[in-house]
Amino acid sequence: MNIKQVAVQLYTVRDYIKTPKDIVESLKKIKSIGYDAVQISGMGPISEDELMRILDGEGLICCATHENGMKILKEPEAIVERLRKLRCHYTAYPFPSGVKLETLADVEALAASLNDAGRILHKFGMVLTYHNHNIEFRSFDSRLMLEVLYEKTDPRYLQGEIDVYWVQYGGGNPADWCRRLKGRLPLLHLKDYMTTINNQPTFAEVGYGNLNWKDILSAAEDAGCQWFIVEQDICSVNPFESLKMSFEYIKANLCI
Repeated sequence: MNIKQVAVQLYTVRDYIKTPKDIVESLKKIKSIGYDAVQISGMGPISEDELMRILDGEGLICCATHENGMKILKEPEAIVERLRKLRCHYTAYPFPSGVKLETLADVEALAASLNDAGRILHKFGMVLTYHNHNIEFRSFDSRLMLEVLYEKTDPRYLQGEIDVYWVQYGGGNPADWCRRLKGRLPLLHLKDYMTTINNQPTFAEVGYGNLNWKDILSAAEDAGCQWFIVEQDICSVNPFESLKMSFEYIKANLCI
């Protein structure tokens, strides 16, 4: 992994990117830490043209986005147009909100819908990925939901954005899931996992928890991962300090 492949998921700083002025200030801070790319998510209203002017001004690129899940399924053409304006090839289906997932048939129906949406993106040279949480580690007829989603979709139309924390939380092995998606894993979410003094699982900055990063990143690189995206759902410190902690650990210990 090269440090130029390490990006920020802007959901981490969602409370600081509500207005265009906030966005300018926050992206400036992210660039000053050393990041060169961001994944767009959790942002307040702003046109793609204005956002691109800000990104270009800071020397940042949009490596990927998260989009509204229902819009991906119902209006994939609109997602294509947005990605085109952001000069971006990758997006992710973030969470199956509002989707019935009570039976194996429900999961297979979601897979079919994702496949249809991904086909539209693929037609225009773009890639739909799936971002997991722990919900996908529920079992349906002895098969994990995440297994079903990937088995029932065409690799051209649905690829992976594995979130290592949520894999671990769900009882899976993050490195193993990277290996399972070889050739199908352009994006990876980096956040560490630890147990609190009260024996509760919680988020940690990269290198400050207990995940086996060398194994995870070796597997991800072998799978063909293009972007290694730092994210903290909840930060124990200021989010920008959190992003700095992860970046400095990655640069010092995990990059070539």
